[in-house]
Amino acid sequence: MDRLHSHSLGDLLREHRRSHPVKTAVVCGSHRSTYAELDERVNRLAQALRAAGFVEGSRILWLGQNCHRILEALLAAAKLGGVLCPVNWRQSPDELAFVIADVKPQIVLWQEEEIGESVGQARKQSADDALWLQHDDSGHGAGSYEAFLASGAETDPDVAVDPALPVLQMYTAAFSGRPNGALLSHTALLLQGLVISKLQDVDGEYVYLNCGPLFHIATFMTTLATLVWAGTNVFTRRVEAEELCRLIDAERCTGAFIIGPAMQQVIEANAEGRYDLSSLRSFRATPEWNEMTTEDTSPWGRKPGGYGQTEVTGMLTLTALGMDAVGTHGRPSPLVQVRIVDPDGNEVAPGDTGEIVARGPTLMDGYLDRDELNAERQAGDWHHTNDLGRREADGSLTFIGPRTRLIKSAAENIYPLEVEQCIASHPAVVECAVIGVPDPVWTQSVVAIVVLKEGQSAGGEELIEHCRAHIASFKKPRRIEFIDALPRKGFAVDYDALDERFEGGGYPGRGDRL
Repeated sequence: MDRLHSHSLGDLLREHRRSHPVKTAVVCGSHRSTYAELDERVNRLAQALRAAGFVEGSRILWLGQNCHRILEALLAAAKLGGVLCPVNWRQSPDELAFVIADVKPQIVLWQEEEIGESVGQARKQSADDALWLQHDDSGHGAGSYEAFLASGAETDPDVAVDPALPVLQMYTAAFSGRPNGALLSHTALLLQGLVISKLQDVDGEYVYLNCGPLFHIATFMTTLATLVWAGTNVFTRRVEAEELCRLIDAERCTGAFIIGPAMQQVIEANAEGRYDLSSLRSFRATPEWNEMTTEDTSPWGRKPGGYGQTEVTGMLTLTALGMDAVGTHGRPSPLVQVRIVDPDGNEVAPGDTGEIVARGPTLMDGYLDRDELNAERQAGDWHHTNDLGRREADGSLTFIGPRTRLIKSAAENIYPLEVEQCIASHPAVVECAVIGVPDPVWTQSVVAIVVLKEGQSAGGEELIEHCRAHIASFKKPRRIEFIDALPRKGFAVDYDALDERFEGGGYPGRGDRL
């Protein structure tokens, strides 16, 4: 590795310590660290990890909610050439147990508050030999994150780390129904941070409220953009309207990942104007929201969004790069190449629909331990997104939709196949199909159409509870419909017929009924 020309996340923190030693880096509850203090804690954690046998390629699994220790763990792993994997804390014990077995972590950082029971059940189901450290342990005894960190020396480990190595693993549900861990490199995170910071007007004065889930790349993009420019990252465990109001007021937060339902909760919590939320730059929404916040006039604020996925470190195309574009999803980031191809990999003409493929330094290195899938998704030296799109005559892009349907519930992606497989595992079910139905609050809700085995019986509530026990609660159907047989086009289920019969629609990117 040519260290003279390399720059990793660890190097970024090293330079921030020198250039911004007294600048506040993180705020989390009563904890505050400057960049000098953050680097010292990261060094101690890295040295403790090293003493525990953590080496290049080793993995840390985060089983918890938002906390400044996620950033510490990421940066400590970065200094040693390792990987941090934060996972969805809302998952069931079965799902968490799958992740533990799949990641094969050297270290597990876990949380007792609110999710300790699920984590405990998952741990019992796992045959791992990882070192488990409780990050929210208020004491400093054995098994405590803080005690472990304090055991490390404050000197920098000064390990040469190739920035092309993965440093962050993010799970993204596969259309096969099995989640896969996308591996994102130092270079991908740093470059995407620069792109996002340009579009969101992030600089050293930016204060980002990490209230969206950090197991989602959508939240992490701005976390990293803020880190790149030595801004301040404020952490809160989860979305609680009163606490969001307090933090925005007290810390003068500039940005936050707050979606529709949470916006309404904030409006209600601050109905009497007890908190000053004017520092928060936000999209225009309801009159009540607009009155409390400041309009975001950045390119992203004026035209947010685009097309992306976890595998491309968040965003591949951005509407802010195509203000006058014909395409609904803007233009590609300057760091990537994008093509629209037919099933044989040949580029199609503008106006024709095909699969979106891409390449560039912000794309993932691949999925952890998925050799066959990696060969498929990276065929021909292009990343195959499994999504359909169209290049317009002016060069901009329009996302059409996934090659397999996707249901959107608020910020969560729900893959019908996963829910279908869960329901089909019930002994009374012969087959089922899942559709999305427009929902005025959550974008879409899940509806399952079920065919029961002859002579078997099962009620809708029973099947919903079956889902709740085996997959994350947000994925469970809101409604169960029973029919004698699923409609088909040849061998395939006719989902269009099911949508028409049971009022399905509102699928992301399709532009159909909302």
